[in-house]
Amino acid sequence: MSGQPVLMDQDGGGDDFLAAALLLTMDHVETIGIVVTPGDCYIEPAVSVTRKLLDLMDRPDIPVAKSTVRGLNPFPGAWRSLSFAVDHLPVLNDSDTIRTPLVPESGQAFMARVLREAPEPVTVLETGPLTTVAAALEIAPDIEGKIKEIVWMGGALNVPGNVAEPGHDGSAEWNVYWDPFAARRIWETSIPIVLCPLDITNRVPVTTELVRQLGRQRRYPLSDFAAHCYAMVVKESYFFWDVLTAAYVGRPDLFTLREWETVIVTEGPGQGRTRVEPGGRKIMAMDQVDIEAFYAYILEQWAR
Repeated sequence: MSGQPVLMDQDGGGDDFLAAALLLTMDHVETIGIVVTPGDCYIEPAVSVTRKLLDLMDRPDIPVAKSTVRGLNPFPGAWRSLSFAVDHLPVLNDSDTIRTPLVPESGQAFMARVLREAPEPVTVLETGPLTTVAAALEIAPDIEGKIKEIVWMGGALNVPGNVAEPGHDGSAEWNVYWDPFAARRIWETSIPIVLCPLDITNRVPVTTELVRQLGRQRRYPLSDFAAHCYAMVVKESYFFWDVLTAAYVGRPDLFTLREWETVIVTEGPGQGRTRVEPGGRKIMAMDQVDIEAFYAYILEQWAR
């Protein structure tokens, strides 16, 4: 392979699409596929956006697969509806046809097959829940040894979560809460995990100034796409969740990591919490990032 092989699994939120757009600009990475998990999206428009984005980037050689897994706790419908709006952005709709193929097998079967066939260990970039990865491991347990590491946007270690549901204590992050049992399944493996938790994403907001800078670069299709996606959400408290996670794959030098021992809570009012607990599963978490260098990096990568 020409670079580090990366298999991406994303769940169709606006930030997920932009994480994919960042990943595909990385010269040292070979993206071997993108799976769409029906988490923070409605699956059909999310798959459509993913395929159109690959067309926009002239990468119809990268296969897209639709996962058929289901989570325990659905994302809010208002959040999931953003996938419909993004699918209608003009920059994605210059053509009436989509060149990028949708593979006939399920996303979890595709993931199991691609990992099994990979000639070297693969980095899994995960910007949604871990359900599809867990399902792929059920299909082919031997692929555990084919995963170099999972780089995951998930969890809240020492800050409050972002789940505000009746009966919940607010300690969980949504990608874990959607399916805490899948997260616990991955925690039971020996696969190295690099976590991008709310602890660090809370410090990296999407700012009005950054959206304006992207707008000034709108002659570049990716900047135009990113500017429109972020313009729809910048009025809210929106952060670089998935894009920051993807940036670690391209520029790990911008980050410092810290080891934690953790457990996944699967029951009770803290369901989905990623709890720091001595003796728990060891993971690495992104602890610090050079924020200004990160902003400069994404502006540069999307100016093409």
